[in-house]
Amino acid sequence: MKIRNIAIIAHVDHGKTTLVNQLLKQSETFDIHDNLGERALDSNDLERERGITILAKNTAIIYKDTRINILDTPGHADFGGEVERIMYMVDGVLLLVDAYEGVMPQTRFVLKKALEAKLLPIVVINKIDRKFADIQRTVNEVYDLFIDLGADVHQLEFPVVYASGIQGLANYEAKLVPELRMDPILDTIIKVIPEPSDDKDAPLQFQPALIDYNDYVGRMGIGKIYRGTLKVNDFVSCIRMDGSVIQFRIQKILQSLGMDKNEAMEAYAGDIVSVAGLPDIHVGETITSVGDEEALPHLHIDEPTVQMTFLTNTSPFAGKEGRYVTASKLDDRLFKETQKDVSLRVERIQTSEAWTVSGRGELHLGILIENMRREGFEFQVSRPRVIVKVIDGVKHEPYEDVQIDCPSDYMGTIIEMLGDRKGDLISMSQHGDYSRIHYIMPSRGLIGFVTQFLTATKGYGILSHIFLDYRPMVYDTVGNRRTGALVSMNQGMTTAYAIGRLEDRGQMFLEPRVSVYEGMIVGESNKDTDLVVNVTMEKQLTNMRSASKDSTVVLKTPRLMNLEACLAFINDDELIEITPYSIRLRKAILRANERKKAYYNEMREEN
Repeated sequence: MKIRNIAIIAHVDHGKTTLVNQLLKQSETFDIHDNLGERALDSNDLERERGITILAKNTAIIYKDTRINILDTPGHADFGGEVERIMYMVDGVLLLVDAYEGVMPQTRFVLKKALEAKLLPIVVINKIDRKFADIQRTVNEVYDLFIDLGADVHQLEFPVVYASGIQGLANYEAKLVPELRMDPILDTIIKVIPEPSDDKDAPLQFQPALIDYNDYVGRMGIGKIYRGTLKVNDFVSCIRMDGSVIQFRIQKILQSLGMDKNEAMEAYAGDIVSVAGLPDIHVGETITSVGDEEALPHLHIDEPTVQMTFLTNTSPFAGKEGRYVTASKLDDRLFKETQKDVSLRVERIQTSEAWTVSGRGELHLGILIENMRREGFEFQVSRPRVIVKVIDGVKHEPYEDVQIDCPSDYMGTIIEMLGDRKGDLISMSQHGDYSRIHYIMPSRGLIGFVTQFLTATKGYGILSHIFLDYRPMVYDTVGNRRTGALVSMNQGMTTAYAIGRLEDRGQMFLEPRVSVYEGMIVGESNKDTDLVVNVTMEKQLTNMRSASKDSTVVLKTPRLMNLEACLAFINDDELIEITPYSIRLRKAILRANERKKAYYNEMREEN
């Protein structure tokens, strides 16, 4: 059977997974009665809830006697490293561009990587049925982007297909015809994308670009067979990243087809498969025939830019809600995550029950925290902080390329917010009632910015950002909260009476009848300093008659604090307590007098 290997790349929310769903439905892989549901490849609960792809996934369909291996890639910048590695597994890319939003920062990033890998592109202008879609402007932007990125003559002759992923329709012209369905995209793939080299009689060369984990066979490498034949039970050599060679036996070979992974006894050059047998297989290593140890070039793995400290829970409520609370359980879970996620780094802090966890961004680490919470873990995390590098004796920090689309009415507010976070305005343009601004700013300035941005634009703004490079550090406080916190002074249950008396001091996070402890943050202060408050005070009851009858207490609605809001809120001296049922904010030092003592000691050391 002929083979085509293709990756679907695009900016976040431009319709990659929905399009793959339609290709699966309309291929010969599935019977017409099979019900795939929406975004079938987004199998993770978090992926379905957030509507984003977090992990790259491979599938395959059969169309006109051709096996088309499809790799669905994440669109968010925090997971861009997976997109970069996938480029080495495929022979072409399907570049999706939203007909309304046009070219976005991640579109530029993924296309640049595809062109550098000398891949042939097919452009799909998606969502052409969307209201206010400007198809011609989008096509012009795509051509301009190809020229800006230095595409060669063959890459500039890309075919354009127009589609609506949600309707499952595609056409060579900018109008939808129900009879054509997705056939124009599949026919274009077979016609344009070259077939991988069929060099199955040569010595074996296989390189994993992604890592999967299975509870039965352990760690598996997903990659492309560059040449030769891979057989179960064969002894092969693995050339490590440091040049050393280890031999092992192939235990399993898995091939994707539709939603299933099928076991195969052998696989040939050009195919994309999962291989099990080496417990600590890593991305970029080369698996070869014994005696023909010729290594492929190493794959680039993006370095982490953001880190957080994970700690065991030390609050008075520790162990009440979680199943896994000990340091050994946390250590095992974090190590297991590094087996699947090659962009994650975990280091145990010596002589303490704490770990430094480094990732590609705030969302990357936030997804890990949410997954662990749902699995029953209980722990604490610190404020995210950027990883600083020393280059030629000068401290450098990561910078981001930021693009914002929002109604023009909110432009002044957004420009002021970004200016406070040390952003540099590069360009500004207007399209109707919407404006687009382009900034370059330190990654520190984006930590916790998304929540404030959505509030400022009333949910109408679109924020896109991608890592740019390391630049000399800005020696200024960037992105810290300017207001203080309302901190509980004792342990107990909150009361409506106490909360009502404190409402003029700031905004509360809790309702009445919620358990609190000393040092727990219960609200945001109006002032720039912390305020220790009593939220458990009961009203004194007597049998004396009152001149005026008691009036019913009407409280303001407390601010809802989910994980993202908590990460945006906390400062360096605060922690987030994570349990399966609760997310609490707390001071790192719970007792008020000990916090004062630590503050004065710090000031004395600085002076």
